[in-house]
Amino acid sequence: MGFCKFLPKRALLPVLFLGLLASCIHKKYEMPITKDTQQPDKVLFDQAMHDIEHGRYEVARISLQTLMNTYESSEFLAKAKLAIADSWYREGGANGLAQAEAEYKDFILFYPNMPESAEAQNRVCDIHYKQMDKSDRDWSQTLRAETECRTLLVQFPNSKFAPLAAQRLRNIQESLAEHEFVVGAFYHKRDMNPAAANRLDALVTQYPLYSKADEALYEAGDSYSKMGPRFRQKAGEMFARVVREYPLSGRADEAKRRLEDMELPVPSVDRAAYDRMKYEQENFHRQGLLARSTGFLRGTPDLSHAAKSGQPTMTDPKPTIPASVPVANTGDTATTTGTASGTTDVSATTVGSNAALDKNPDARNSARTAPSTPPQANQPLPTNRDAELKKLREKQAKKIAKLRKKKSKDQNQQPAAQPKQSLATQGAETPLGAPNPVPSATPSSAATPSQSQNPPQSQ
Repeated sequence: MGFCKFLPKRALLPVLFLGLLASCIHKKYEMPITKDTQQPDKVLFDQAMHDIEHGRYEVARISLQTLMNTYESSEFLAKAKLAIADSWYREGGANGLAQAEAEYKDFILFYPNMPESAEAQNRVCDIHYKQMDKSDRDWSQTLRAETECRTLLVQFPNSKFAPLAAQRLRNIQESLAEHEFVVGAFYHKRDMNPAAANRLDALVTQYPLYSKADEALYEAGDSYSKMGPRFRQKAGEMFARVVREYPLSGRADEAKRRLEDMELPVPSVDRAAYDRMKYEQENFHRQGLLARSTGFLRGTPDLSHAAKSGQPTMTDPKPTIPASVPVANTGDTATTTGTASGTTDVSATTVGSNAALDKNPDARNSARTAPSTPPQANQPLPTNRDAELKKLREKQAKKIAKLRKKKSKDQNQQPAAQPKQSLATQGAETPLGAPNPVPSATPSSAATPSQSQNPPQSQ
C-alpha cells in the first residue's frame, strides 16, 4: 500500500486490474531436463569437431566412439566414422597415416554409395602421394599411390576428385618412367644392347606420356641397330615411332637421317601427337632458380616435366622378354608376336639310321654349312656381355701372341749343332722323355789309358 500512495488516483485503477488479471492466468510448467537442450548424439558430434579443430585428436576420437557405440541409429553415424579417419589424417606421422588409411578403407566398404566415399578414396591416394621418394630411391609408395589413384578413377569417375586424381596419376607415372629410363640409359651406355633395347622399348609402350619417351625410343633403336642385321627391322620401328609420335622432339631429325641411311621409309607425322606436344610445350612451367638449386635436398621427385594432358595408363606393366632371346616356336607367328604357338611337349625318338654319325662325326655341322641356310642364321645371338667378352678375347689373344713370340725367340737362340753323345747315353732318357746329360769324367770314376798301362808302384 505504500507504493500505491505515490501513484495518482487515475493510475490506481489500471494497476489493480492488471494484478487481478495476472492472478487469473496460470504459468505453464517446464521440465528442467528438456529446457534449452539438443539431441545428445549431436552434442557429442559437435564437441568432437571442436576438439579436432583444436588438435585434441584423442579426446575427439573418444567422443566419436561413444557416439557410434551408444547411438547406433544416429544420423551422425557415417559422419562420425569419417571424422575418426580425418582425425588420424590430421595427426599425421607414420602411425597416424596408416590408421587413417585403414579407417578410410572401412568407410568406403560400409558406405560405398555416399558422396564422401570419393573423398575418402582421394585421401588414401593423397597419403601415398605425399610419401613418394625420388625415382632413384625406394618406389614402394609410388606404386601404392598409382594403385589408389587408379582405384579412384575406376570407382568414382564422375566425382569432383577425378581430374585431380588423373593429374596425380600422370605425375606418378612420370616418376616411374624416370626410374626405368635411368636403368635403360645405363645399359645403353655400357653397350648392353639387348637389355637396353628391351627396357626402353617396354618403357615407352607402358608410359607414352613420359617427357623423355622420344629419347628412350631413339636409344632403343640405336641398341637394336648394334645387335646385328636380324634386328634391323626393330631398329627401324623405333626410329619411325620417334618421327611419327614425337614430331617436335630434338631427336626427330636425327631419326629421319637414320631411317634414310637404313633405306627404310620415313612415316608421316601424327596430327594428334603434334597437337599434344604443342600443348605440353605451351603449358610447361619451369622451376625457379631456388627450386632447381635446392632440388638435391628434397626427398620428393621433380614432377615439373610431367604431362598435363592425355589419358594416363590404367594397366600394370607386363613382363617383357628381350628380342635376342629365341622363342619356343620359330614359325612366323612366334617370330612376329614373340609367343610360342606350337607343341611344347618334349620327346626323344630315333628317326632313321645313325650310320652317318658313326662314319662322319661332323655330320651335325652339315646343316650349318649348307649353302641354303641364310648367312644371318649362323651368327650368334647378342648378349648383354658382348663388350666384356670382346675385351676378354682381345686380352687372351695378346697373351697367346706374346707366348708364341717368346717361344720362337727361344728357339732361334738355341745352337745349331749339339755335341755327339755315346750310344750308351743316347738311349737313356729321363722319365719326362728328355735324354740324360753326359756325365763328366773324373779321375775317381774313369782312368786314362796311360794310367791303365802304368800302374802306380808301391813305395
